[in-house]
Order: sequence, then structure tokens, then C-alpha cells
Amino acid sequence: MSPRGADGWRILELASELTDKGEKFAIATVVWRQGPSSGHEGARAIVTADGDIHGWIGGACAEPVVIREAQRIIAEGEPQLILLGAPEDFGHVPEGMVAVPMACQSEGALQVYVEPVLSTPGLVVVGRSPMATTLVDLASVLGWRAELVDSGQFTANQVGRDSIVIVATQGHDDEETLERAVRAEPAFVGLVASRKRGEAVLAHLADRGVEAGLLESVRFPVGLDLGHTTHNEIAVSVLAELVALRAKGDLTAASGGSPANVDTPGTAIDLVCGMTVTADESSRPFSFQGTTYYFCAPGCRAAFEKDPERYIEEKV
Repeated sequence: MSPRGADGWRILELASELTDKGEKFAIATVVWRQGPSSGHEGARAIVTADGDIHGWIGGACAEPVVIREAQRIIAEGEPQLILLGAPEDFGHVPEGMVAVPMACQSEGALQVYVEPVLSTPGLVVVGRSPMATTLVDLASVLGWRAELVDSGQFTANQVGRDSIVIVATQGHDDEETLERAVRAEPAFVGLVASRKRGEAVLAHLADRGVEAGLLESVRFPVGLDLGHTTHNEIAVSVLAELVALRAKGDLTAASGGSPANVDTPGTAIDLVCGMTVTADESSRPFSFQGTTYYFCAPGCRAAFEKDPERYIEEKV
């Protein structure tokens, strides 16, 4: 697939759609190949954080490896050049490049540049004061996905795990709005209120049975302390604090995902050659002592069948 072809442009269109939705993904592009690999220079694909792939990056050998590495790169947030091939193809691996064994019958090799595209912050401001309106306008200038919602229309369905919620109701349904916000468990909840007012709101919610762990997540008074300020200047102080927190990496949802060295769902490691394979019937499953193992090629499965304990011990 060439980036100049229709499929290549569709990948770019999909990237734009995912960005607008605030989803995390990576764009994988083949920058070099050694035949007879089925990947071609300029071929590109999108890999989502969940491991879905759109587009063509290579065959059954390359695809599971690219998916696994792309998910790791999305989690780490830094682009990398991945070399896929047999160990003898690696030679000197430059700093910053990752070499991944890929023992396929085709004996091809690929270099794939994987670039993470991280979501822009999604900000939900609840309220209808001039400050709330200004905050949404300023965040939009930064390219954030910002939405202004009146307290009466605000629901947990408008909030995702990566959302930032600023409750700026300022005396209008503060308690009810804040409770809906914390129960949605977004990445960040801030309350625009004085310290005295904020403490009173949280105490009221505690009396209503809202869990202490949810209330402890509320930042109040939200915004940098700029002294006596106007409504518009309060919006600047709130956004300034959010920008600073984002720069430190403190505006992301807590992840319950697996560490980077753990296989992604639906994949397995071929214990003979070390390649990542799809964990299904297409990868020559073989059961030994109650565990099913998967292999990239008949030769790897045959070697494992002859001496499975050897390969299992090496893995351990």
C-alpha cells in the first residue's frame, strides 16, 4: 500500500477522525524492507491503544509484532524505529532503534517507524458564568477539546476516563454537580470555589455517603493563586494550572493495563524463535501439560514438540 494511493489517504483520514475523538493511537510506516517481505516502503497502518489495526504493514509475521510494539510506544509516548528480522540481519543497532526477532519462512526484514499520536485533552467545564465561558474559549485556542455544559444538563455520560472536569457552577447546584463529576472518575476534577466553600461542599457530599477516595481527588480551589482577580483572570489561572499538570503527566487516567513486557490480548510468544504470534488456530497451537503454545512456522512447532521442556525452561 503506497501512501499516495487511496488506501493511504484513508489511513490519514482515519487518523484525523481518531484525533477528533480524542483517542490514542500510533501510525506505523514501513521505511525499509528486505524482500521477500510482504511489507513495502511507504505502507502504513494505524494501531489503536486497544490493539486494533487498520491498514497493511506486513503479513502474519510482522503484524503481531508491530501491534505489540505500537501499544508499548503509545503507552510510553515516544516514537521509535523498529527493526524486524532475523538476528543476523541486525548487525549494529543504532541507539534509539529497537530490534525484534522475526523468524519467518520468507526470511524478509522490515524497518517500521512507529509514531504515537496522543489525544488532546478533553475539558468539560460545568457552569454558565463568564469565567466558565472564557475558560472554554482559552482551552480551544490551545487545541484542547473543550465543552461548556450547564449544570442541569451535565451527566456522567459526558465524561471519559481521560476527561478533565472543572466544576464552575459557583453556588448553583455545586454539590449535585460535583457528585456526578467524581462518580464518573475522570482523570481530573477541579472545583472553582474558595477554600472555605470547597470544604463545605465536600463535607456535605461526605455526609451524603460519597466515598472519601472520590472526594480526595477533587482539586480546590483550582487554579494558580494570582491574588485578587477578575472572572476572566480566574479562567487564565485555572488553565495555567492545567497546562502545568499536563506537562508533568498528571492529567492522565490511572491505567490498569499490563506492563509492556506482558503479551497483549490475543497474542503469544513463540518460545522457539521469540516471535510474537496470534494466539489462535492459525498459529499452530500445541498443548503441553495443560498449557497451549503457539508457533510462527511448522519448524518452530516441530522443534518444540521434540523437547518442550528445554524451551519452557529457557523462557523462565
